[in-house]
Amino acid sequence: MQQRILSVPQLLNGDPRRRLVAKLKARPPEVAAALLAKTEARLSCEALADLNPSFAQSILAALPEARRRAIIQCASAERACQWERNQSFEKGSIGRFMEPAYAMFHPGMTVDDAIEKLRVLVKTVFVTYGYVTDDNGKLLGLVTMRDLLFAERQARLADIMLREVFVLRPGMAVSEAMKLSLSRHFPVYPVCDENGKLLGLVRGQAIFEAEAFEITAQPGSMVGVDKEERVSTPMVRSFMFRHPWLQLNLLTAFLAGGVVAIFQGTIDQLVILAMFLPVLAGQSGNTGCQALAVTLRGITLGEITNGDARRLVAKEGLLGAMNGAPVGIITGIAMYIIATAQHSAHALVLALVVFLAMVGACTISGICGALVPLALKRFGTDPATASSIFLTTATDVVSMGMLLGLATMLVI
Repeated sequence: MQQRILSVPQLLNGDPRRRLVAKLKARPPEVAAALLAKTEARLSCEALADLNPSFAQSILAALPEARRRAIIQCASAERACQWERNQSFEKGSIGRFMEPAYAMFHPGMTVDDAIEKLRVLVKTVFVTYGYVTDDNGKLLGLVTMRDLLFAERQARLADIMLREVFVLRPGMAVSEAMKLSLSRHFPVYPVCDENGKLLGLVRGQAIFEAEAFEITAQPGSMVGVDKEERVSTPMVRSFMFRHPWLQLNLLTAFLAGGVVAIFQGTIDQLVILAMFLPVLAGQSGNTGCQALAVTLRGITLGEITNGDARRLVAKEGLLGAMNGAPVGIITGIAMYIIATAQHSAHALVLALVVFLAMVGACTISGICGALVPLALKRFGTDPATASSIFLTTATDVVSMGMLLGLATMLVI
């Protein structure tokens, strides 16, 4: 008999829990909470258990109090306690990602006792490590499955456990935890308070999943798209997320337009300059975006410390000048050819103006590309938030101002 192979959609359609999980993952927390408000409490509880713990916490926080209580009551005592505990920590901290530590053992237990306890546990939960704690819940050590497999059955856990255990703190930011865990690659990390008490576990997958979401959200954040917006976000909500930033972008665009208005007389006398305004704005904008991308990457990976900021800004400014010089030469030659073809008496000077403006605009754009995210971070704001809008304004104002200003000083 030929075996029928089911596709992923077919598998999902046959499993209400998986189908609900897929729907929740595709929605922001508020919309996902509205979906759970119409779903049976036990199914909702099971689906939340399959989600990234931090995302599950955000959904629970968005639910009405009565509905949240009904769902939590369907969870096991350990998971319900963990969900309640996680709510006390700030969003984006490791404390929001914790799962219950089921495999907890006393140091006086034997290997045989631990194995018997695990036989029951593994029927309902996934266990990676065993955690040895004292009567107050303080973490004393860690036991791997390999240790239990090869140790003598009557050996005490205190004699075979690993005592130097790497732990995370609940108030630690996810980005900081990711940096610390990059060189370790453990599947699970214990989370302890300042006194060493074991509060829960965090899976490495959950940390990297959250950080990957932050990275994918950065391009949208740079142009004012909220991190919570998804493909399934309702149109009205998407409009509310995006429109305020477009109004801000309009305001900053007026600043660039004001610069052009200031030099309207120069443009009236040298109409040829209008041809090169978008050229300078585009080149300087790209230079700034390159610096912005490198700076955001450095901030995300923790490569930039307080002492590195000044050096980074200087480097990006110098790179802007180095990149602007050869581009400026080509642009200057183009200006000379066009001005000569139009029988302008200032062809050579106009070529020099374009060259100097290109070098200056690219230099300042490189500096701004590094300064904008560093400044946003200094003020406690997400470095990626609308950074592209601020950078575009700076590059437009500088490039247009330098071109028209130099032309006014050297030609008019």
